[in-house]
Amino acid sequence: MKHLPKPEIEWRDLLTLSRRQVALNLALSWPWLAGSWWLAAKGHYLWALPLSFFFYLCALRQAHDAYHRSLGVGRFGTEVMLYALSSTMLCSTHAIRYTHLQHHRDPLGASDVEGNWARLAAWQALLWGPLFSIRTQWQGLRHGDGDTRRRSRHDVWIMAAVWLAAVLWPHPVLVYHVLTMLAANAVVGFFAVWSVHRGCDPAGVFARTERRAWLNFATAHLLYHVEHHLFARVPANHLPELARRLDKQAPQWAAKRVL
Repeated sequence: MKHLPKPEIEWRDLLTLSRRQVALNLALSWPWLAGSWWLAAKGHYLWALPLSFFFYLCALRQAHDAYHRSLGVGRFGTEVMLYALSSTMLCSTHAIRYTHLQHHRDPLGASDVEGNWARLAAWQALLWGPLFSIRTQWQGLRHGDGDTRRRSRHDVWIMAAVWLAAVLWPHPVLVYHVLTMLAANAVVGFFAVWSVHRGCDPAGVFARTERRAWLNFATAHLLYHVEHHLFARVPANHLPELARRLDKQAPQWAAKRVL
């Protein structure tokens, strides 16, 4: 499908990350995870839930940058991060990477399993959320190349081991984490795909963006979505600057907002 041409914006200077930014990218989610486990161990499950939410949100950003190799580490470091995220988010990030990169090749097109979730009504995207998680992972497991399928199977074995441990050794923290990640994976299609692609034109502006500074900070820059689609190699660290350039040189691309 033919899309509008990319706007002429300088972006290659935004590929470089400082050591501090790389360290942030690698560590972003883990304090939230540790905090949620600590509170769950104390029996404060309601207090642990917001921390689990922010863990999943930050882990989603880490995985997203890893899919595009923009974490600031090499190939080996990227693969280690994806395995770590698969074992804690309890989804196959390697399988999802395949589906997500297809989403970038054909955004909202016929072959876009991920993006076409935005065609549903809001209640459908929420109600059938578990199906979205299964479909996006199954596509990578079924259609990815040999390396993708092998690494995806590794993810599945890791996830199965965690689930089995939660059944055979039902420690409260482990059971809490498994249940919260199952819930998170059930709604990720609504928040990470439907919200940023709903009502968009596959042959025009095919993604939304956001300009509320507090909201972008609270969502780890994941709502700068049209910017990400236009220049997917730019790390999330630099998406605010990319958004400023887009507003100045091609504001029509930022007309559709998430909220």
